[in-house]
Amino acid sequence: MKQLTIIKIGGNVIDNSENLHQFLLDFTALPGDKILVHGGGKIATELGESLGIEAKMVDGRRITDIETLRIVTMVYAGLINKNMVAQLQAKHCNAIGLTGADGNIIKAKKRPVKEIDYGYVGDLDEDSVSSTTLDNLLKVGLTPVLCAITHDGDSQLLNTNADTIASSLAIAMSATYETRLVYCFEKKGVLKDVNVDNSVVREIKAAEFEGLKAEGTVQGGMIPKLHNAFEAIKKGVSAVYIGKADELSELSNGLFGTKMLK
Repeated sequence: MKQLTIIKIGGNVIDNSENLHQFLLDFTALPGDKILVHGGGKIATELGESLGIEAKMVDGRRITDIETLRIVTMVYAGLINKNMVAQLQAKHCNAIGLTGADGNIIKAKKRPVKEIDYGYVGDLDEDSVSSTTLDNLLKVGLTPVLCAITHDGDSQLLNTNADTIASSLAIAMSATYETRLVYCFEKKGVLKDVNVDNSVVREIKAAEFEGLKAEGTVQGGMIPKLHNAFEAIKKGVSAVYIGKADELSELSNGLFGTKMLK
């Protein structure tokens, strides 16, 4: 099987032009086929505020009313996506910028209203990703750059969590590729001591996860990240990494962040 690397980046990379430039250089240098997934919440919030549209958040999740949907579509699918594609082209990476609606790559379902109405937010299931379309793009030498906008198949765009998109892509593509999933965030990985940046746990196996939670090594927002990582591995992804974007060049030598294994 050919190797495929799917990388998700967040605002700590996107919001800083120097960080983004270096990350895209390192991304371009990675061997084999690759896919990049991004959001861009901070820039969307800033643009919305300049237009008099205040961001509404519940437990860190964005409420996406129709005005907010217009903002995030402009920012994610337009400004950020095309800026990254242009930078990748300048680095001789033949990138193509996409939403989930393009080529029907990702079809989501609008999140049902329960205690909270999240608005135009899309949830994914095991049939959401068209791996055939992505495979065809990769075979002709294109590098897909996917933003956090999907669609419902009935003309409605939806705002969808970029972490979830990356995981769903990795699971879908693992049927035809040896797929590794890489989450880039602000820490160097899972830390033995949250106050010591270099106390990185290099590998975690699924059987060790519960013990690390119990002893407090894994806590807070890291718990759902690792839960999703091990779910992806259970469904066919060969390995999941969590680490800092400016250390991506270390991925090939095994010194990037924390690696999750079966």
